[in-house]
Amino acid sequence: MSHAPALRYPIWTGGRDVLRAEWTKLATVTGPAWLLAAVVGLSVAVSAAADAVTRCPTGITCSVDTVKLSLTGILLGQAVVAILAVLPVCNEYSTGMIRVTLAAMPRRPMVLAAKASVVTGLVLVAGIFAVLGSLVTGLLILPGHGFTAVRGFAQLSLTYGPTLRAAIGSVLYLGLIALLSIGIAAIVRDAAVSIGLALGVLYVFPVLTAFIGNQTWHDRIVRYTPMAGLNVQATTGLRSLAIGPWGGLGVLAVWALAALLAGGLLLRLRDA
Repeated sequence: MSHAPALRYPIWTGGRDVLRAEWTKLATVTGPAWLLAAVVGLSVAVSAAADAVTRCPTGITCSVDTVKLSLTGILLGQAVVAILAVLPVCNEYSTGMIRVTLAAMPRRPMVLAAKASVVTGLVLVAGIFAVLGSLVTGLLILPGHGFTAVRGFAQLSLTYGPTLRAAIGSVLYLGLIALLSIGIAAIVRDAAVSIGLALGVLYVFPVLTAFIGNQTWHDRIVRYTPMAGLNVQATTGLRSLAIGPWGGLGVLAVWALAALLAGGLLLRLRDA
């Protein structure tokens, strides 16, 4: 009498077990650790480079937001975050491991939620180091280039309210990018296409705004697309922004939530 082969994994019923399983998957491969290190390293390196090439000579009025300048590297770091967030979902589809995962945990939305929680948690930790490192480079470089508090430039200190808001907002921004990318991956399932789509969403809209001369349409694109989230880094000229700092981050949160809901729904309706 033949018997069906037993599953290698228990039938999980609790969210804690699902989180532990997703953590184990990420911790047992080296790729995520390298990508997290790249988020920090590239963000700090690009920020330092931007600081190094920007100067404000004595006697010249410079309209530079030194906090936002010091956080320039987040623009590149977000690309690595998108890649990192897509792979845990798409790799399981490419290897067929998703069938084992869903057989062991039939509650599919919980599986996606666990992946999102683990990946986003790691991204938030990396984001803290990336933001702090970027601000430190600005603190070390910019005063020697003429950007001092005496001349009216924002303080690169977390005791200064706008800088603290920009720092916290930048960390949250990276976390939301991770959630958005996970949602895209759950919808598309293919790693290359998901990464291309995520990067397109992040970088195509800013390129478009550079070629739009009509201010009304320019503001609409900035206001309703994920790039609005970067407004959280602004500490000067807030009245001229198409949308406020926290409002812009809220727009990105809506995009991330929509992608996750769509991904969760398709994960539930489609075959693995």
